[in-house]
Amino acid sequence: MLLRQLEYLVALARERHFARAAAACYVSQPSLSAAIRRLESELNVPIVRRGRRYEGLTPEGEVVLAWAHRMLAEQDALRQELSALRGGLTGTLRLGVVPTALPVASLLTTPFCDRHPHAGVALESLSSSDIGHGLAEFELDAAMTYLDDDTLRQVRRFPLYEERYVLLTPVDGPLGTCETARWSQAAALPLCLLSPRMRNRRIIDECFAADEATATPAIESDSVAGLYAHLPGGRWSSVISHAWLHMFGVPEGMRVVPLEGPAHGPRVGLVVLRSEPQSVVAEALLKVARDAGLRDALDELLRTYLLG
Repeated sequence: MLLRQLEYLVALARERHFARAAAACYVSQPSLSAAIRRLESELNVPIVRRGRRYEGLTPEGEVVLAWAHRMLAEQDALRQELSALRGGLTGTLRLGVVPTALPVASLLTTPFCDRHPHAGVALESLSSSDIGHGLAEFELDAAMTYLDDDTLRQVRRFPLYEERYVLLTPVDGPLGTCETARWSQAAALPLCLLSPRMRNRRIIDECFAADEATATPAIESDSVAGLYAHLPGGRWSSVISHAWLHMFGVPEGMRVVPLEGPAHGPRVGLVVLRSEPQSVVAEALLKVARDAGLRDALDELLRTYLLG
């Protein structure tokens, strides 16, 4: 059994199409099909359900796929550890990030690259459920996500910061001169918010409900960038996480107003698989995170905008 055969199987399970899997592996479709047939012969089990097109894996194939993910991950870990022994970490850190944490991902990835100039980072914006799947299938080395996600299994958690929610509103608007505002007051404004399928929006809706209010935004976006794109011009207000100020700041003609309520939102942090051997690049990222001081840096940024 060759590791290349396992790579072909992983690609086929991911692409769910023989031709696309072959293209992803830079081989011909007959070569990929033949390699998987040899794997079936060596293991003496059917792996792929075959018809006129790819129809999925057999139960035995699902077991082989799980082992394939594990064995390929251990191969990567071996290469990373050997490269570190030779004097410098190489390879690629595969980092999944929930969309609401993307604005501060550079606070980790930039010092990681500074400390390990021969290593790279593959950053992917993913939902929390996709992050759980990516970690379980060894497709990710680490992730920035909400730490209270109960679907995460067999992971180590490292807190980075707690989300703080503030109102971003025009200076000449109804709440533009307020020192603080209630959630119910914010709900009455023309709002632009993230879409309800985003975890951040569901948390914010709970905060509105706690003040006996319901937000009915005119604009909903599935990305922080899409939300911010609507704010210049003085028409819309939004409730944002203070972490977004790091990347987007405060648009001209707007100001930050603290919202009365909980001082802290949910925790955002790094998660890595609790497995042996540990991913060398994931451990290197954790060391960077311990020195980065994200919580203090973001809190100081928020204080700067509030005082300004």
